[in-house]
Amino acid sequence: MASSLASSVTSLQSSLQLLDNSITTLDSGVNDFPRLCKVLQTTRHFELLPEPTLREAQQSLLDEITPSIAHLLSLASNHVERLLRREEGLKAKCDLQEGRLSSKSEGRASASRGQNKSSSAMRGQLAGPGGASTANAASKAAELRRLVQKKERLKYAVDRLELQSTQRERQLRKSMAAQ
Repeated sequence: MASSLASSVTSLQSSLQLLDNSITTLDSGVNDFPRLCKVLQTTRHFELLPEPTLREAQQSLLDEITPSIAHLLSLASNHVERLLRREEGLKAKCDLQEGRLSSKSEGRASASRGQNKSSSAMRGQLAGPGGASTANAASKAAELRRLVQKKERLKYAVDRLELQSTQRERQLRKSMAAQ
């Protein structure tokens, strides 16, 4: 019986040793478990959304932005109309000022013409009937030059205002894009 008891004790000791080795192996595996959880944990860098959700978000964003864009466009168009009215007012003022200047110069010219009337009449008599037509043609040529210059000034002013208008539209688009 001593031999069967000794074999039971050795069998029990080998079982305890095997159990101790298993515990040591499990302990070494479990000791690293928090680090493994951290390493194996997945991090979502980009979230994938279904297409209908994406469309709904786009539509809600569009619904939110559309009134603001319409308001800004109406403000811009009002401002452009105001600038156009101002431009026309300035053109009319320019025409009025030029008319006043030309009437003053014509008034001075008519006064000098009154003084020189007798001398021009004498020259007309001496030159014959063609002398008056050359003076008339010269005044028409001067008037034509003045009108051409006025046309060029107005064309330049219109081009400048159009350029300013396009620059302001560009700035408005940039500010709308930045928002």
